Amino acid sequence: MTTETTLPPAIVFRADTPIGLTIIRDLGEHGVTIHAVARSCEGIGLYSKWTTRGYLRPSDNGSTIELLNWIAAEHGAAFLLGIADSDLLLLRAAADAGRLGSLRALVPEAAQLNMVLDKSLTYAVAREVGVPVPTTWQPREGAMIRELPEELIFPCVLKWADPRHLGTGLSDLGIPFLKAEYCQNRSELKQALARYERYGRYPLVQEFCPGVGLGHMIFIHRGEALLRLQHRRISEWPPEGGVSTVCESLPLLLNAELFRKSETLLKRIGWQGAAMVEYRLDHRTGRASLMEINGRFWGSLPLAYRAGAPFAWYTYAVLGLGMRPDPPRYRPFIRCRYMMPETRRILAVIQCRGQLKNREFMSVTGEIFAYALQFFSPRSRYYVLTLRDPVPFLADIVFATRRVWRRFIRSRSTQSMRNFWANVWGANTTKSGY
Repeated sequence: MTTETTLPPAIVFRADTPIGLTIIRDLGEHGVTIHAVARSCEGIGLYSKWTTRGYLRPSDNGSTIELLNWIAAEHGAAFLLGIADSDLLLLRAAADAGRLGSLRALVPEAAQLNMVLDKSLTYAVAREVGVPVPTTWQPREGAMIRELPEELIFPCVLKWADPRHLGTGLSDLGIPFLKAEYCQNRSELKQALARYERYGRYPLVQEFCPGVGLGHMIFIHRGEALLRLQHRRISEWPPEGGVSTVCESLPLLLNAELFRKSETLLKRIGWQGAAMVEYRLDHRTGRASLMEINGRFWGSLPLAYRAGAPFAWYTYAVLGLGMRPDPPRYRPFIRCRYMMPETRRILAVIQCRGQLKNREFMSVTGEIFAYALQFFSPRSRYYVLTLRDPVPFLADIVFATRRVWRRFIRSRSTQSMRNFWANVWGANTTKSGY
């Protein structure tokens, strides 16, 4: 685990979430000194025993870059790892402009980032290498949608090809940003698209792909896959598609041909580093459909860490030090739970029984039973809670309790208790979990 030689310190940028916490733990256990930057004092990565020193991110990008350079100068930090897409773009632009000094940003190149952030570009390359993609229609900008293509398949999902380019256009017009919107028929689709006529731009219209989420986590270096892990999503928050709240590692022998296509796709893009290729897999038909490529550290990274696949360490060792660690054997059938959103999901399924447009759920009783049973499984792990590093879990509980209490105080004069609990367990995901 811990190396005998002194390793250069690293900065983990955006230590607020279980993803950042996992990177801190992974690197810390390998002997790397960690400086963690978070958006607020509630960033759970700040409380890890592996965090040597924590910092709050300034509100503007210029001051943020200055802070990173100061950490490098004062503490000898050599490498910088980012998490969110917006942060990767910021760090890559700063690195390309020579604004990071001696600090090396271990983030993808701009061309590769653009390729995976724009779903239209991703799907085009995927078709070239034989990766299955869902039937997709992109309405023309500025057009008034009068007729829908006959080949559309229902139900369908509306999602933006590249949310980066939306800017404030939607909010300026009072149009809500919806990450995913389900339409069961042509009438619902016409109504949904009409909402965007004033804006003049439209989301992708994509056939709904039933089944489970399947993820191929791969670390690519110079055209070779050095680290691999396959996993499936068991549940998500929001219930109709979102953050993985329970996921499970799978053997590489399963879906082997599809995994090879995932590797081919990343190689065609010219990817360097960690990425996760995400599909929907319908076990009834055997059909898989590409959803997206996560060209950043992804939400289910805690599962990889808990199963024994150290993607953060590979990023540091391979891209930073030029090392090639011995490939580990990860443990299949390990389940990892993101507990606060998973609890919200269960309550939402109970409250909205029969109303959810994604019909891929078991009975409410079955969902509750599965939720409770996993507490007793020896294969269960948690996104935040570990006995080796318990303080982030305790801090997370304190912060979550404080947020609930504040909402309760605000709600006393403005809404009923019933509406208060609906707000607490409603659709706004927090960063809490254990």
